[in-house]
Amino acid sequence: MSLKGTLKDFGIGDILQLIGQQQKTGSLQLENKDQEVRIGFRDGHIIKVESVTRKRKDLIGAMLVRAELITETQLEAALETQRRTLKRLGDVLVSSQALTTERFQSMMQLQATETLYRLFTWKAGTYEFIQEPVEPDAEAIRPLRAETVLMEGFRMVDEWPVIRKSIHRDDLSFERLKALPPPREGEEGGELGVIAGTERRVYDEIAPGRDLRKLVDVCCLGEFETCKALHNLVKGEYVRVIHPEGARAPAPGDERLLSRLVGAVGRVVATMLVLAVLGVVVFRVALSDSERTRGATAFADAAAQRHVSDAQRVRIEAALEVFRLERGELPERLDALVQAGLLSSEELRYPWREEYYYRRLAARRFVLLPPLR
Repeated sequence: MSLKGTLKDFGIGDILQLIGQQQKTGSLQLENKDQEVRIGFRDGHIIKVESVTRKRKDLIGAMLVRAELITETQLEAALETQRRTLKRLGDVLVSSQALTTERFQSMMQLQATETLYRLFTWKAGTYEFIQEPVEPDAEAIRPLRAETVLMEGFRMVDEWPVIRKSIHRDDLSFERLKALPPPREGEEGGELGVIAGTERRVYDEIAPGRDLRKLVDVCCLGEFETCKALHNLVKGEYVRVIHPEGARAPAPGDERLLSRLVGAVGRVVATMLVLAVLGVVVFRVALSDSERTRGATAFADAAAQRHVSDAQRVRIEAALEVFRLERGELPERLDALVQAGLLSSEELRYPWREEYYYRRLAARRFVLLPPLR
């Protein structure tokens, strides 16, 4: 199987879903302006990630220094040994007891996942997947399920706008205001507003002079998880944001006023907007029964099918939002939209024969993709 095209026609989510669900083995190359990333798959699992154009600051040695796991002197000595012996950098650092094997592997895993999740911010580019044997690197990462990366990537895209309202500059620093509550048995994180292990780790690393960039480096959680933890800590009033000198902070009164307005009329306004989307923004699927039965055959051109499908997905997403506003949570299955009278059963397939791929992640998050073809 060979797959080639642009990310405007076939997004990164579609590509990962296709490769993962069909359990393909091969190499995926993605290019966007001056960026190039190569991903190796084996049986649908990601086993290697390489940024061909990775900047110097993103090299594993530089990451280890910024995370304060090794010193600049230790890195220079390890690189010199590497040049003389041709050993891998990780082997040199571990043999010199600069850090443990487990710590080095966890940083390699972080480097790979950060590269993967940045792909979800690409708005354009090209891709090519070639089915071929792929062998893991000597310093291999733990295999990642394509579906897991897909869901996590969409979760980040969904939550970033909320997080950026409070964590909006790289040069922000932070100050602790009060102690965190004692950890509870079975405490789990992952949700906005929840204080869990990730928040505790970031809280412990907050110190005078450490801005957001430094916290991302030393926490070793990745940019998104660190920013989300800080957002939760700020919202819970465990930590306050310190803006750089001369930078204007949002007025607290403005935030409270906005909160009151949203609480009072947000549900009504949102419902009206979504209903408007359902009525006029998205094309109306006004086909006869015979036309609906034809499904995918109504469009012979694959590009036309994808274009129509993009519009239909907006319609389904709008119906999901109306359902959530009325019921307080998203449905477990798309069929519930039909039972609620928001869509017809044919609209859950149009312009395909099969239903769209849908999975609820939480009360307000979901993945919606076209069916595999």
